Amino acid sequence: ANPVLQSSHTPCSTQKRLTRPTLQNMAQQTTRDAAAASTSSFDEEEIRSQVFGKHRHSYSTRDVILYNLGLGCTVSKHLSFLYEGIRGGLRTLPTYAIVSAHPAIFPVVKFLSKFIPGMTLSRALHGEQYVEIVGPIPTSGTLLTRCEVVSVEDKGPGKGAVLVARTVTSDEATGRDVAVNEFTSFVLGVGGFGGKYSGSPRAPAATAANNPPQRTPDAVAHAPVSADQAALYRLSGDYNPLHIDPAVSSAVGYKTPILHGLCTLGMSVRLVLEQLQGAEHDAPQVKSIKARFSSHVFPGEQLAVEMWQATPRKVIFRTKVVDRGAVAISNAAVDFAQDVTLVRGQADAARGVSTQSRL
Repeated sequence: ANPVLQSSHTPCSTQKRLTRPTLQNMAQQTTRDAAAASTSSFDEEEIRSQVFGKHRHSYSTRDVILYNLGLGCTVSKHLSFLYEGIRGGLRTLPTYAIVSAHPAIFPVVKFLSKFIPGMTLSRALHGEQYVEIVGPIPTSGTLLTRCEVVSVEDKGPGKGAVLVARTVTSDEATGRDVAVNEFTSFVLGVGGFGGKYSGSPRAPAATAANNPPQRTPDAVAHAPVSADQAALYRLSGDYNPLHIDPAVSSAVGYKTPILHGLCTLGMSVRLVLEQLQGAEHDAPQVKSIKARFSSHVFPGEQLAVEMWQATPRKVIFRTKVVDRGAVAISNAAVDFAQDVTLVRGQADAARGVSTQSRL
């Protein structure tokens, strides 16, 4: 099967929404997997020495513009993200560094399945995301991504496993690194294989708790999710039918297809950047982004991104679904390379309170 079709940005809460037959099947399979695991060997040294091939991502300004459209950019407010001929040049949102690297982790899952019986891409749910922006992201070209296993944790028989994979993306034209990603996946229906692996250490920002301060948000920005948001965003490479096919979404307990978690994250980061003072003149350099996918979003809903100025160079945020009150993204933060200032108050693109983007 085309590995892109298996790409899933499903929030970890999907585990709670699986239908009973699915859970029963997983339980039965877990018993079989446990028996197989008892005869398998979890080889830390083989994991440490494994070299994965590089993923090649070639793209043009058209792909960047399509991605920006998928995150809700509009001509009236975000022309510099949608027009390649604009003075100063087309701009790339920092979360594009995640999209270009994501397919590089698929071989990791396949490789680890030899040590973790029952592990498949369909069982791996995207739980957390960290991205560090090392250098400018070109608006076209070819990006090369290499991958390594950072950690594997066995949660116990039938309780699943936690996998962290790190990617390093470089610009083929210059050889310079562009971004470092860490993808944290929760693998359902496995466990009991008796192994644990810890590779190279993680950056403090990659493991930060990012708990919001105990006060009202310093700023809140609202944005609508269009009914066709998922259909548009999937054209940037995540063709998982969960986000487009009602038959697939209903099979795992959702009334309609859900939005990609990375789309929700990209929209949220865009709103954080728009809320910064002076962003319309000099966009601040993003150093890193960290987030946890806590719940799903349906196309057609409204998002509210709550923000707190944690330090002069860090904004903690939380994304909620307005109508349902559900927290879609939690324990999230954007770290900057220089001091930034949040514009206090409400910015409501959905209802027109403050529609002028500062990007």
